[in-house]
Amino acid sequence: MRHIEALVIGGGPAGLAMSRCLSDYGIEHVILERGRVAERWRSERWDSLRLLTPNWLTRLPGLAYDGDDPDGFMAASEVVGFLEKYARLIRPPIETDTTVTSVAPARDAFTVTTSRGDWSARAVVIATGETDVPIVPSMAKRLAPHVDQLVPSEYLRPSQIRDGGVLVAGASSSGIQIADELQQAGRAVTIAVGGHTRVPRTYRGRDILWWFDRAGLLDEPAEHVQDLKQSRRQPSLQLVGHPDRRSLDLSTLQDLGVRVLGRLRGIDGAHLTFDDDLVATTVASDAKLALLLSRLDEFARRARLDREVGAPEPFVPRWRRFFDAPTAIDLAATNIQTVVWAMGYRQRYPWLRVPVVDETGEIRHQGGVTPYPGLYVLGLRFLRRRNSTFIDGIGKDAAALAPHVAAFVRWQARATA
Repeated sequence: MRHIEALVIGGGPAGLAMSRCLSDYGIEHVILERGRVAERWRSERWDSLRLLTPNWLTRLPGLAYDGDDPDGFMAASEVVGFLEKYARLIRPPIETDTTVTSVAPARDAFTVTTSRGDWSARAVVIATGETDVPIVPSMAKRLAPHVDQLVPSEYLRPSQIRDGGVLVAGASSSGIQIADELQQAGRAVTIAVGGHTRVPRTYRGRDILWWFDRAGLLDEPAEHVQDLKQSRRQPSLQLVGHPDRRSLDLSTLQDLGVRVLGRLRGIDGAHLTFDDDLVATTVASDAKLALLLSRLDEFARRARLDREVGAPEPFVPRWRRFFDAPTAIDLAATNIQTVVWAMGYRQRYPWLRVPVVDETGEIRHQGGVTPYPGLYVLGLRFLRRRNSTFIDGIGKDAAALAPHVAAFVRWQARATA
């Protein structure tokens, strides 16, 4: 068994950022990565995917984007390149192709079992990220066997999908992008919509994330949120990092020819039923967006930005467009041959033997510090701030969490000396 002060599980942006910060504090550590650096960006992203955040927001401790397209959006391969560049810069101690199979408490330490041997560590940082296991509802088992099923991490490109129509279940970031790409490739697409967060790509001539950054919304601390659990359950933004900076929402999809339905409620072979809730969920999304834009207008006035940005834009609600959505379809009659489950992700930690997982499967923590001494988590939604799953937010969270890890390791070393 090998001994180390700290182990970091995951070699994506969270694990790399934590490694850099632990090195700054002189903490001996190793990253354990099941594949390669940035493995999910290499093997679990579709070909055309781009970051939702503009390039100028791509920054980690010690490295920020310095290219000639700050307002562009990195393709998946470019994200891999950025993280590889970061790894070359910080030279992290990393064990690749190493799968963690168990993390368990031991006396004054943790025992970490992997596919390449065991470790003992005073502290463990779980940095496996937010996009862990795609959600597939139990009713998927009742779908007609001739219908193909896949999740976003399995989707690569339209040519991969066999001939026929496609149902995309879920209208957050992944769902609307996949629906858009398939429709523009000539497929007949239906999208089933639950709760969603509508935002424009640009507002008053500026990227929406420029507004969020200037107004301090991205760095809003978790402790300032009225209902943190509810905020962590919010769907991802309906945004696309497209080179032409276009907005993408339900009305855009409908204009392209996508059929928009309510939340998928039931499956009986080829017969699918949907909730009559499309207008209600759209009204709720419209109301939140109207309030957001009003807040941004007020911020612009107070910050004297009116000469720097464009004029306030009229708000256009969408809910009137969706009154006549059907509540049932027959897949055979509509020639739908494929269902894409784009309903988000959940975290699963079957290898974690430490009592910190709640009844929903999530790790209990406060700002990344779990109730069990020496165990930390990084890269989860609203961990310490609103942008905790953005690369920029991950870096800031790592910088804030590293002193806690370092202090615990040093305290534990003194206590066991």
